[in-house]
Amino acid sequence: MEYWYADERSGTRYPGDPLRWRGDDGAPLTVAPLPGLAPGDVDTGVRSLWRYRAALPGDLRPLSLGEGCTPLVPRPWGDAEVRFKLEWFSPTGSFKDRGSSVMVAALAGAGVTELLEDSSGNGGSSVSAYSAAAGIAATVLAPEGTSAAKVLQTRAYGATVELVPGTRDDTAAEAVRRSATTTYASHNWHPFFLQGTKTLAYELWEDLGFRVPDAVVTVAGAGSIVLGLDLGFGELLAAGSIARRPRLLVAQPRNCSPIDAAFHDRQPPPFAPTVAEGTAIRHPIRLPEVIAAIRRSGGDTAAVEEDAIAAAARRLAALGLYAEPTSASAAAAIDVFRERRAIRPGETTVVVLTGSGLKAPGKLRELLG
Repeated sequence: MEYWYADERSGTRYPGDPLRWRGDDGAPLTVAPLPGLAPGDVDTGVRSLWRYRAALPGDLRPLSLGEGCTPLVPRPWGDAEVRFKLEWFSPTGSFKDRGSSVMVAALAGAGVTELLEDSSGNGGSSVSAYSAAAGIAATVLAPEGTSAAKVLQTRAYGATVELVPGTRDDTAAEAVRRSATTTYASHNWHPFFLQGTKTLAYELWEDLGFRVPDAVVTVAGAGSIVLGLDLGFGELLAAGSIARRPRLLVAQPRNCSPIDAAFHDRQPPPFAPTVAEGTAIRHPIRLPEVIAAIRRSGGDTAAVEEDAIAAAARRLAALGLYAEPTSASAAAAIDVFRERRAIRPGETTVVVLTGSGLKAPGKLRELLG
């Protein structure tokens, strides 16, 4: 499928090219909206996100480890009935596999043999797994405080891992510096990564009998799930396959909540360490686009305290759902959104649990006691 890149800030267009990861002026790019799908366009004989291949740009050769087709499990949450989307059933244990599958497939098709990624954990292990599957040598930069379990997983796939002193933002800055001499496969920057995450919207649509939920609750650091859902639901809406967008309800830990602060037009609180390490991004690259996506859906944001994240991790485990603290942040926000009536009785609410508790045994040992 033919495609092109759009700089939403300036209106500049660029020819579609998997090797381009940002605009000439340094702005982030997205693949311009593509034709959405009708139910008959889903390739039901394929058990992975590649069943939605007709919605993806370019002539991609599928690179699959079985990502997508994750369970949607109804469970009570207090007086509310919600459906948890268990993205940790992905091959490397997190939703990042959706984006990695499509992004690395595009890079492999462009002849890339070596790539660079930066990550606080899940993104690095995911890109490393798909690089291994494609025969691409991967180097991953990670903050020095990254979970040992995530570093081990990344190295197990054969990637070179370099720990960078300082914050998550320091790691990203080092990766951008090195991008001048190597292929930068950033899960925060690369337009094809969002093409992979948009398949979550298509999958929820299919999960619910080709209709959409009323609300989707998710956690955000850089906001790739938010942007992917916005892309996918937007394409379905334009195709006439749905009548409205679901409300996107976005949770962040209060200790690092720039998206929540920007959405509510206030200064973010001082940064502090958070158990939700996957969200510890102080300056999201696509912040204006994330805010626009939430507003376009009629959604909302919430900042949750550390003790609420810990309590949510325990409540999830008591339901049989072993989620890493980053994922538990989304569950912790359910009650907040119910109080604001962003989640309403009688409606269908999906809560995305992004990663497995097996990713963060140390932090969960502290939280669960």
